[in-house]
This record gives sequence, C-alpha cells and structure tokens, in this order.
Amino acid sequence: MKRVGFLLKVKQDKIVEYKKHHESVWQEMQDALRRTGWHNYSLFIRPDGLIFGYVEAEESLQASLNGMANEPINQRWQEFMAPYFEGIGGARPDETMIELEEYFHLD
Repeated sequence: MKRVGFLLKVKQDKIVEYKKHHESVWQEMQDALRRTGWHNYSLFIRPDGLIFGYVEAEESLQASLNGMANEPINQRWQEFMAPYFEGIGGARPDETMIELEEYFHLD
C-alpha cells in the first residue's frame, strides 16, 4: 500500500452543497473506488474550500486514477462534481489532484 495525500479546491460558496453530496456518495461509485484500489479514503476541508485528501492506494495514486478512468460511473460523478471546484479549467476534478510528497510517517 502507498499512502497518498492530495489537494483540491472547492468554491467557497459551494462548500455546504458539496459536503452534502458526500453524505450519500453513490454506492456504485463507492464500489468502483474499492475495485480500483482506493482504501482508507478520507477527505478533509478548510473553511476556505481547500481539500486535503488521504488514500491508501494498492499501487499508486496514478494507478488508482487510471483504474477509475475505466469506470463509467466515475465519468458521471466527475461531471456532477466539476461545478463545485475552482481552477480545474474544464478538466475533471480527479485530473487536477495535486499529489503531495510524503516525507515522514510514524506508526
């Protein structure tokens, strides 16, 4: 497993609605995430909309993203979520994740 941290930015005026959608993530989307190597996946958000995501990927974040790119449900979810994000310039939100370097870990 590879521990991965990443950043995204939600529009500040859309935070409440964005978070509401994550109270009931589509089951088909959850199944696809599990199938493509996403484990212990968590999202954290600051009041300004900056999101920190954490996931344990079976291989790498890129391999897990590649797997999701082949899941039809992911295309629908990304299109549904795109209006909530800042600075994605027409890309899907999952194409704009900024992966962070892990430089310390304590078990």
